Amino acid sequence: MDCARLWLGLLLPVIAALDFSYHHQPEMEEFLKSISQNYSSITHLHSIGESVEEHRLSGHGSQAQPLHSMWDLPGTGREPTSPASAGGLSTTAPPGKNLWVLIVGRFPKEHRIGIPEFKYVANMHGDEAVGRELLLHLIEYLVTSDGRDPEITNLINSTRIHIMPSMNPDGFEAVLKPDCFYNKGRENSNFYDLNRNFPDAFEFNTVPRQPETVAVMKWLNTETFVLSANLHGGALVASYPFDNGVPATGTLYSRSLTPDDDVFQYLARTYASRNPDMRKRNPCRSKIEFPGGIVNGYFWYPLKGGMQDYNYIWAQCFEITLELSCCKYPRKEKLPSFWNENKDSLIDYIKQVHIGVKGQIFDQNGTPLPNVTVEVQDRKHVCPYRTNKFGEYYLLLLPGFYVIEVTVPGHNPHLTEVTIPPKSQNFSALKKDILLPFTGQLDHIPESDPLCPIIPLYRDLQGHSAATKPSLFLFLVTLFHILFK
Repeated sequence: MDCARLWLGLLLPVIAALDFSYHHQPEMEEFLKSISQNYSSITHLHSIGESVEEHRLSGHGSQAQPLHSMWDLPGTGREPTSPASAGGLSTTAPPGKNLWVLIVGRFPKEHRIGIPEFKYVANMHGDEAVGRELLLHLIEYLVTSDGRDPEITNLINSTRIHIMPSMNPDGFEAVLKPDCFYNKGRENSNFYDLNRNFPDAFEFNTVPRQPETVAVMKWLNTETFVLSANLHGGALVASYPFDNGVPATGTLYSRSLTPDDDVFQYLARTYASRNPDMRKRNPCRSKIEFPGGIVNGYFWYPLKGGMQDYNYIWAQCFEITLELSCCKYPRKEKLPSFWNENKDSLIDYIKQVHIGVKGQIFDQNGTPLPNVTVEVQDRKHVCPYRTNKFGEYYLLLLPGFYVIEVTVPGHNPHLTEVTIPPKSQNFSALKKDILLPFTGQLDHIPESDPLCPIIPLYRDLQGHSAATKPSLFLFLVTLFHILFK
């Protein structure tokens, strides 16, 4: 046995350890390409698009890429206009920087049925730099632990993990003198805040859609993402949806809750509980305390066009926002401590993609059915969750009893009872395939039942959940918030 382990260690790739410093675009690309080449069996490196323009913020670029309206979106039939067709705009602008994504998994190049898709995205605000470096170190930790650490090996066997170290590489490069509070590079090269740039479920967001945002939206359409986190800086807290809201989601009580509020609070606590500083009530000595290290996004401060709300509404992906450092861009000497404080949380959070229930929907002929609605009876989504092209569904749920409702146009809803056990087994959610009592292949949704349009879907909705109703605890928290905000 010892000899076998020795031979295995000799066969595994050896690369130079990643140093604890800030890695600019060329260094980051070199590292990612090295990982992809040395661990080709479990990784796949690809670019989902490009940033606005190289060197724009430093004043060395030429004409920027054309801006896109909110209707120039994937799935609307109006794809973003290219510079060549933009009516006289220059086509000689320097190319943007690649938005790199490294996938780690046993089958990194393609989705496999039953294996959920997970993602981390960092550096959306270019001056919030800690998350960028943490994800590079996470990549190194995952690939070097495969075959050596049983927990990581099982995680790689059972999960397809997508990691984007920087969504805003232009902003990161624009930071000339790092500061704890605000740097010029927060926005992209067109000076737009990317976390205010997505379609909003509660009000129209008319800010021109940026290339980085469009790239992420298209990316979300290509994968069945189940769980995600968006890494930021400037505070120490795990924030969960909604970031915006209407009275139907509880804004009259200074919060905005999803139908899956129990799951979101659990996810946020899972991350915060393993971070020794985050779980303190007020680690950054701010005006607002965060009991347990978590907060509802709207309760903290409302924002329009945020990425986590977009993920949940239109991509069927549960996403939370992780604020990982009181200082947005701390000295590089602090990076080892940030890695030590976040490593366990980063790993534990990935595991949560395996809670709840998953499976496929079949017709009587055993044919998987895409685009049919699959939701829990008492927690319907404003944009109904549907099966993917393989007939798969993934529902993140806490342990308990649920009734799953499958809806196919022209048929009565089909109900299935499930009981989620206290713990997921072997990195897998409860598997529940559902055979519908319908004949004939139902391989598409009729045009009369389209996928959700990119509009404020919550405008006219009544209260969707008992979670939006007040409680004594919430009243006291709200009162405190009003008095001391």
